[in-house]
Amino acid sequence: MDLIGKALTMSDLVAYSDGSVVSKTLIDKKVGTLTLFSFDAGQGLSEHTAPYDAFVQVVDGEAEVTIAGEPHTVATGQMIIMPANVPHELKALKPFKMLLVMIRA
Repeated sequence: MDLIGKALTMSDLVAYSDGSVVSKTLIDKKVGTLTLFSFDAGQGLSEHTAPYDAFVQVVDGEAEVTIAGEPHTVATGQMIIMPANVPHELKALKPFKMLLVMIRA
């Protein structure tokens, strides 16, 4: 589906899947990416680091994002920035969708 120049509802662009994590890349450029994710309850991303700051906007649901060992609960309409080179992980507390923005600079 061509996304450019269209008004779209972000939460409709990626579906939930039982017991799974689903991702859809919206933009992938040398300077950065926009990726939409859906997580079934209990699913997540294990602890890792990234060389760039990562911006997460919660589109639907609720998750726990842990940054440097400190947990943060984020819900629909909220955002959190995960700093570069700091360990972070996330887990869906209920089915959850997020937009991940990575700017490589």
